[in-house]
Amino acid sequence: MENKSPEQIREYMHENNILLKVEGLKQYFKMGHKELRAVDDVSFEVKKGEVFGIVGESGCGKTTTGRSIIRLYDITGGSVYFEGQRIAAGTRTYKDELKAVRAEYSAEYKKLKKRAEECKKSGDTQAEAQCFEDIAALKDKFDAKAAEIMAEIRSAKYDHTHCNSQYAQEQCKLVDEKFRPLIDAADESSRAELEKQYKAELRLARNDRIMNKIQMIFQDPIASLNPRMTVREIISEGLIIRGIRDKKYIDEQVYKVLNLVGLVPEHAGRYPHEFSGGQRQRIGIARSIILNPDLIIADEPISALDVSIQAQVINLLNDLRDSLGLTIIFIAHDLSVVKYFSDRIAVMYFGKIVELTTSDELFAHPLHPYTKSLLSAIPLPDPHFERKRKRIIYNPIAEHDYSVDKPQMREVKPGHFIYCNNAEFERYRAELEGGKTE
Repeated sequence: MENKSPEQIREYMHENNILLKVEGLKQYFKMGHKELRAVDDVSFEVKKGEVFGIVGESGCGKTTTGRSIIRLYDITGGSVYFEGQRIAAGTRTYKDELKAVRAEYSAEYKKLKKRAEECKKSGDTQAEAQCFEDIAALKDKFDAKAAEIMAEIRSAKYDHTHCNSQYAQEQCKLVDEKFRPLIDAADESSRAELEKQYKAELRLARNDRIMNKIQMIFQDPIASLNPRMTVREIISEGLIIRGIRDKKYIDEQVYKVLNLVGLVPEHAGRYPHEFSGGQRQRIGIARSIILNPDLIIADEPISALDVSIQAQVINLLNDLRDSLGLTIIFIAHDLSVVKYFSDRIAVMYFGKIVELTTSDELFAHPLHPYTKSLLSAIPLPDPHFERKRKRIIYNPIAEHDYSVDKPQMREVKPGHFIYCNNAEFERYRAELEGGKTE
């Protein structure tokens, strides 16, 4: 487990233009006496301005990943960093490490204790004394390591709980730095107006939250909109929660985003049931962009729509990405759509990312058997090809032997990561060098 300071992580993300960093994300759910590992040790980075696609079959954990990033769930383990600040943290990883350290200490202590007893029986007092010195040194080493892990646990809990208040404090400081010199240098006539602006911006800064900069577009446009609220109320809710009171400003922003998503101001007074599925999804998109977020998590935003409407929504998201400078995590199970829309793609299976690379590379050189299976399932509008198309069935038990050689994420070529063990890694590299793809 990497131990980097918050300053080092912030500097690393800034230097590499990284907006979001997910590190060892775990999301486990209790199921009676059992535990469902919906997301198990997932790590990736999303750069500013890119579209990062997550694909996989239903139940693979892709939606849970998105919901964990936006903190709809409290994560079990790992960390999520946004703009250099940790916004979500789980303690399971640290607790597992502490348990392993305790087990190692216990085993070593028993060995040394047994050796000391043997030395005592044999009358070797010098060796017995050395054993007790080794026990004391072992305890000091364990105490230092345990204290380090406990500090990590406290830090994770603090960051998870206080990330929004920390961000609000930083925003208040920026407002102070902006207005204080202006107020001090202003004359009597303009000072009152500046102080009024200062108080208004300071009030908004106190109510600001770092999570406002991450918004989500939900899969079902019917279930995600309150049927008792008008479109104006639905879209403006985020502004009101943030503390904006000017009704004229709120209406202007609502009409502005309605125009951006292809609706008209007259729609603001209607209710969700008066719209078609595609229009309802546009309302959901408008709600997500009104707070000017930096990151949007689109959770299968087109799966509930007709094919003709799907293309319109995808083109809309593409236009918004360019005009607003958005970064998008696009979750879907349709690889054809993801290829068109995404810069990089992560393929998920059973709670883990099994392959991660650029869109072009994934389709040109798929390596993992599950990725090949997904690609083989894409239908083409060609009856002659479809007649001969062969589906590749993925059977993890037959494909992998992880009984001894355990897998991990490895980089087979720059930017192309795959979940594999040592033997598979060498085979995949040979496959790439030989230019072979199945």
